[in-house]
Amino acid sequence: MTHFSVLDLAPITEGSDATEALRRCLDLAQHAERWGFERYWVAEHHNMKGIASAATSVVIGHIAGGTSTIRVGAGGIMLPNHAPLVIAEQFGTLAALYPGRIDLGLGRAPGTDQITAQALGRTLTGDIGDFPRDVVELQHYFKSPVAGQRVTAVPGAGTDVPLWILGSSLFGAQLAARLGLPFAFASHFAPDAMTEAIAIYRDRFKPSEQSQTPYIMLGYNICAADTDEEARFLRSSGLQFIVNLRRGTPGQLPPPVVDYEDKLSSADRQLLGDMKRCEAVGSKDSVKQQMTEFIARTSADELILASSIFDHASRLRSYEIAAEIAAEINFPKKEQAGEASSICSR
Repeated sequence: MTHFSVLDLAPITEGSDATEALRRCLDLAQHAERWGFERYWVAEHHNMKGIASAATSVVIGHIAGGTSTIRVGAGGIMLPNHAPLVIAEQFGTLAALYPGRIDLGLGRAPGTDQITAQALGRTLTGDIGDFPRDVVELQHYFKSPVAGQRVTAVPGAGTDVPLWILGSSLFGAQLAARLGLPFAFASHFAPDAMTEAIAIYRDRFKPSEQSQTPYIMLGYNICAADTDEEARFLRSSGLQFIVNLRRGTPGQLPPPVVDYEDKLSSADRQLLGDMKRCEAVGSKDSVKQQMTEFIARTSADELILASSIFDHASRLRSYEIAAEIAAEINFPKKEQAGEASSICSR
């Protein structure tokens, strides 16, 4: 069985603002809960005009407070930006408020440009070994205190918030395997090392107190609509956002345009072509075929779906179609009403 989740960058659309983006974020989470998605993650990005989730733990509290059953978490927290104790306290507080529903995915990138990273207090001269040490330190704070322990996360200690390692290279796969943690690969924007990372993680995985077996989640872009033509049109907003980001001119999520890819340079087409290995765009039948082939190729335990669509109602429809597809993939012989609400009840 493959589980399905939502990755939301809390996009700020052109002509809108962060208040509206966060309102839509909660609305999408409430729909995702009803549709049966496993978890709802937001990510830490800074100095990005088009992303409203910089204060990630605050946004998670906003979403968890407006839902009741779906798991909510970070995909992820860029741990080098923070002291492990601070993150333990933040997510320990979330776990105290919403027990059994909080996830903590950890990445080692800054989540921004170098100037902003310096403004966050990063020296950018840290050793690559700092991240694994920080992860282990964070694990320590989430465990029950031992005699003589001088620093305790309150709240945090004893909550055992589940940790995930995030990555877009082989480093994250190796670390997740060594620590026996679930691994989330950012294939939705950096697919090049995906196949090798999956193999390394599964081959080298060592069971841990948190996870006895390897568990891999893959990022996957989706833009589903009632027709292939409409989906391709809606997808152009996300493509514009990506191209602008790679050109060093990030902005808010723009409205869709007709035949956007036809107007691009060969270099930009190549960039987007690489990402198409981890995306599904089209009508329900088209998206189902693409998703099914991707799952068969990767044997992913879970897909976390990113859908960057300008119009909120169209974005909701994209995820609704994805939920329908997920139910059909996991329960192909069952047609009882309401099954889409239980596709991800792990």
